[in-house]
Amino acid sequence: MKNVAIILAGGAGHRLGEKLPKQFLEINNKTVLAHTIEKFNSHPAIDEIAVVIHKDYIETARNIIHQEGFYKVRHIVPGGKERYHSTLAALACYPTPGVNLLIHDAARLLVSPRIIDYTIEALKTCSACTTAIPATDTILQCDQTKGFIQAILDRSMLFQVQTPQGFHSEILQEAYKIALTDPNFHCTDDCGVIQRYLPHVPIKIVPGESTNIKLTYKEDIPVIENILLQMQ
Repeated sequence: MKNVAIILAGGAGHRLGEKLPKQFLEINNKTVLAHTIEKFNSHPAIDEIAVVIHKDYIETARNIIHQEGFYKVRHIVPGGKERYHSTLAALACYPTPGVNLLIHDAARLLVSPRIIDYTIEALKTCSACTTAIPATDTILQCDQTKGFIQAILDRSMLFQVQTPQGFHSEILQEAYKIALTDPNFHCTDDCGVIQRYLPHVPIKIVPGESTNIKLTYKEDIPVIENILLQMQ
């Protein structure tokens, strides 16, 4: 099966407090978007890449991709208001079955070749998977007022989700087809769509890494810079 990396880079990144979306922030003399695409462009098992970007920054992304020589990028498409709109935009580029889709947040620029390897390997025996690491902190469930503890969850059963998340294209297409008929549909990640609308489909957990962090706040930047230096 063909392995396609879907880079979701349509967010505005307001929490970072920058004028430009965070995928265009430069870290160690390269944009976040370029760091992330490079991880997949250089991976021998990735056949092609699709980048989903805010419509106002398509030309900016196109210039970065051209300057960096990312020859595996086949599609640059506009995203939407919600994350799932961006996934749908990418799915429209791959309407036929028989494709492994590795959906990855552009803000996770430290994804390793090993994680990509494990995701592709998982898709040989299952049709959906997600990268995740065991939770290291105690997780509280609050009441509806968010003022009091309702439950203290068993940490040994909890994982923190990362990306990439991997899917056989036909499974994700089917799940979204059903989801879009639901007037109450809302999701924050693609595995959630599978779990809710195709509950019979098992979702495998792929081991992530603590360094596969997501750039969210300014405080993340020096941490990422340090990890990038160690990876050189």
